[in-house]
Amino acid sequence: MERSKAMVMAVAAVGLALVLMVPQADATRYIVGGGGIGWTTNVNYTVWARGKHFYNGDWLFFVYDRNQMNVLEVNKTDYESCNADHPLHNWTTGAGRDVVPLNVTRHYYFISGKGFCYGGMKLAVRVENPPPPPKAAPLNEKSGSSPSSIVYRDQLVLPAAFAIAALWDAFVRIW
Repeated sequence: MERSKAMVMAVAAVGLALVLMVPQADATRYIVGGGGIGWTTNVNYTVWARGKHFYNGDWLFFVYDRNQMNVLEVNKTDYESCNADHPLHNWTTGAGRDVVPLNVTRHYYFISGKGFCYGGMKLAVRVENPPPPPKAAPLNEKSGSSPSSIVYRDQLVLPAAFAIAALWDAFVRIW
């Protein structure tokens, strides 16, 4: 019994260490219109999107009244004319909580059909690749460390310490 608990703890600690060593993803989930408003009429979505940077890998989360509205992806011409007759994609799932992955670098155009587009329910976003990470400061030549060993050490020390501590704890509990 004690051995199985210790084994579970050890496996969990190793799993946690592996998770900590995986590089972080910085995708953002945007609630269209903001948390308190959502996808509704009488909102200027051009103003809402202004100043936001949408990157490849981000998500748009549309929250709306599922009985009245929908989310349609259209081309630029249909976006400008509020034409919902030939959508590129109907993102409406029927729950009123639709998630759209922004996984291609391009312009996306969304409208709500059923006449709501004419009331302002339309959104255009430009998705771009994320900016490159900031450059590291130059190394002091006296340190003798190569950049790869520093990166490797930073990604390994803390997770390894946790894993060793968990294994030690499991070992102590078994004996």
